[in-house]
Amino acid sequence: MSTPQIVVHRDKELMARAAAARLITKIVDAQSARGSASVVLTGGRNGNGLLAALSAAPARDAVDWSRLDLWWGDERFLPEGDPERNATQAREALLDAVDLDPARVHYMPAADGKHDDADAAAEAYATELAAAARPEDHGPVPSFDVLLLGVGPDTHVASLFPELPGVRETERTVVGVHGAPKPPPTRVSLTLPAIRAAREVWLLAAGEDKANAVALALSGAGEIQAPAAGAYGRSRTLWLLDAAAASRLPRGLYPPASP
Repeated sequence: MSTPQIVVHRDKELMARAAAARLITKIVDAQSARGSASVVLTGGRNGNGLLAALSAAPARDAVDWSRLDLWWGDERFLPEGDPERNATQAREALLDAVDLDPARVHYMPAADGKHDDADAAAEAYATELAAAARPEDHGPVPSFDVLLLGVGPDTHVASLFPELPGVRETERTVVGVHGAPKPPPTRVSLTLPAIRAAREVWLLAAGEDKANAVALALSGAGEIQAPAAGAYGRSRTLWLLDAAAASRLPRGLYPPASP
């Protein structure tokens, strides 16, 4: 378990640009070291804001997009192309603008595909993850270079909500989610064990509505009550915040906001 590091930026726009620059550097470094890189994407306003900032960044051309594997931390179990699907939003924000290898873009199954329900879709995605894992990963999922997570106002990450069965899962890497308190109620999500396989986990939160969740998750709360508290990387856990989201943290936890 890595100790959380906290970086606070002045506002959400600066946070998105800085996170995009940080991600470009991480991808380029991984590709230089190992020939390829792997990133797990997140949806929501902060995840999509990061992707839009990455699309607009001149440095995006430093990435060899054809040698990048993309996965998703969760997905709404809706028909392909539905505007509420994380994949649809990611394509609009970035993916359609870069030269990805389609075989390396690992979308979670859609509701109108060959899987009848979210549980079957989750099992299929777990199988795909296991097939991509290498012996050196020592587990049923790849060692992702960076796994991105948005933090919800209720402290949920991916589609792991407080007290629901998904956050309690210790064996499976992907689960179907039913009765989510945030619509749509049916989803597919990585579990905490899969999230913790990542080399680095980056948690994104911006806005006053996230301040209580950030403070709770970083105050020693348990992961069942505050799933964000249970999300950490093997080598690094990075909380990327704007000043509003960090407003209820003790100032001793982080340096002054970036200019």
